[in-house]
Amino acid sequence: MVERQSNDPDLDAIFGALAHPTRRDLIEQLAGGPKSVGDLAEPHDTSLAAVSKHLQVLEDAGLIEVEKDGRFRRCHLEAAPLSDAFGWLTRYRVFWEDRFDALADHLEADDR
Repeated sequence: MVERQSNDPDLDAIFGALAHPTRRDLIEQLAGGPKSVGDLAEPHDTSLAAVSKHLQVLEDAGLIEVEKDGRFRRCHLEAAPLSDAFGWLTRYRVFWEDRFDALADHLEADDR
């Protein structure tokens, strides 16, 4: 079993949070700047409670930060976990590009 360092990103939580279309949409909304929970919930055909649960998943994954000021909550996008996920995906993109290049070379060699 591999032990995770305390500063290692929790890719399972990050990708799990991004797996739901509503949460991806919330991330898109926050990419434009901080927003209140009410502003985030407005374009969705779900209850405020449901949006709050989605926001909690995003917060638990470290993708957003929620500032509380009394009853008012403002959400901010945290880019570092997205960068961690992108870094992981990039390693596999390079892997597959290398595989496809090798396949293309092989097919071209067979055509000669």
